[in-house]
Amino acid sequence: MVQLSKAQIEESVFDGELGAQWTRVRNRLRTEVGDSAFRSWLKPLTLIGGGAGGVTLAVPTRFMRDWVAAHYADRLRALWGSEDPSIQTIDIVARAASSGVSPSGADTESAPVAANEATPSMPARPNAAPMVTPVASPALLPADLLDLDANLDARFTFENFVVGKPNELAFAAARRVAEASAAQFNPLFLYGGVGLGKTHLMHAIAWHIRKRDPDRRVIYMSAEKFMYQFIRALRFKDTVAFKEQFRSVDVLMIDDVQFISGKDSTQEEFFHTFNALVDRNRQIVISADKSPHDLEGMEERLRSRLGWGLVADIHPTSYELRLGIMQSKSEKSDPPIPQKVLEFLAHKVTSNVRELEGALNRIVAHAQLVGRPVTLESTQELLQDLLRANDRRVTIEEIQKRVAEHFNIRIADMHSARRSRAVARPRQVAMYLAKQLTARSLPEIGRKFGGRDHTTVMHAVKKVDELRAADQSFAEDVELLRRMLES
Repeated sequence: MVQLSKAQIEESVFDGELGAQWTRVRNRLRTEVGDSAFRSWLKPLTLIGGGAGGVTLAVPTRFMRDWVAAHYADRLRALWGSEDPSIQTIDIVARAASSGVSPSGADTESAPVAANEATPSMPARPNAAPMVTPVASPALLPADLLDLDANLDARFTFENFVVGKPNELAFAAARRVAEASAAQFNPLFLYGGVGLGKTHLMHAIAWHIRKRDPDRRVIYMSAEKFMYQFIRALRFKDTVAFKEQFRSVDVLMIDDVQFISGKDSTQEEFFHTFNALVDRNRQIVISADKSPHDLEGMEERLRSRLGWGLVADIHPTSYELRLGIMQSKSEKSDPPIPQKVLEFLAHKVTSNVRELEGALNRIVAHAQLVGRPVTLESTQELLQDLLRANDRRVTIEEIQKRVAEHFNIRIADMHSARRSRAVARPRQVAMYLAKQLTARSLPEIGRKFGGRDHTTVMHAVKKVDELRAADQSFAEDVELLRRMLES
């Protein structure tokens, strides 16, 4: 326990030389460890005492005191020793920012930092008792988990997120949370299928907060890592440090919370952490693959709390959104991807965005490594495992629907008597594809198109063949539709 009198504190605070040394030490530390680690651990350090061959630094919590003493003690001694060789000991104490330091030191807990052996730049103090640098609790988070930047993907920002109807609510809610100074929609619960953008939005929130307010403490991790840390805390019987660590943050972000379903002890701890943060008006952001009430193996009270704030679902992507994502990605690709290929992929790869991006990456890599131009044919050949044709037979109804979507007309126009070119040409294409892709006779095809005669179908097939030979763009449109229907 460090014994500090008010006179000592005042002397150190107003000691210009000691303060100047501390400023230089802080600046050198910031350069060495980087802005992220400095903001998290070293910026809160304040100089509160000095003299008699030692200095005293204070941090707000015991947890920070232990971490700084364990990870930065040696460097603090070395840097200060180079400033003033007479400084041989550095005491780090935990002191709440709002509390003073009593003469008896009753409100201060210390973590003494000193060398057992003198270094060349730090002569030994004859009467100094040997002191040992404390070892950080094994239950505390490793440095790689605490470094927020190390856990975030630089590509996942709001600027790189393509917004469409399926995800507009989730995007707007995430943006509001990131821009607000106080908790909004607590918690914000994002859910949706695999590869639809949940993790992208969580990373974007963290990046935006980091840029807007670097001093806010944010922890982002998967539910699996949260459980791993809790198990370590139980193993080493140090749950106090674990609780203090997670309940002292400004924003807690847990990805894939469904992972703790059925893990009763982890759910219990997460439940209490959740309540503690909400009581302090700290923001919580959660993601999962299902809505809170559909999470099986989750305690009822936890499901209820997860649904307290705003639950925003991300729907499966539409064709327009998939095409927008592909266009956004292709703008940065080399070589550029033809629009017809992008449309083909947006039609064919409908499961999730990750597969869509993976397909694009394969196309770009193949073009760069092999040197072949990107075409519909090369794309289908390269992605044959992803685009393997289904065993089902193509129906005329399906052809009509796909052609109508492609040319932006109504399905009813396929059966109508309208003869305007904007309607007649797509109808002819649909008849042509029906002849090519189905085993139906010409009269049967005609009946499916509003009871038309078989000669009308024959004329349509002949007309489309002529247009394909004369117009390369039209030929590519027909080929694109055929490939999409066959696959």
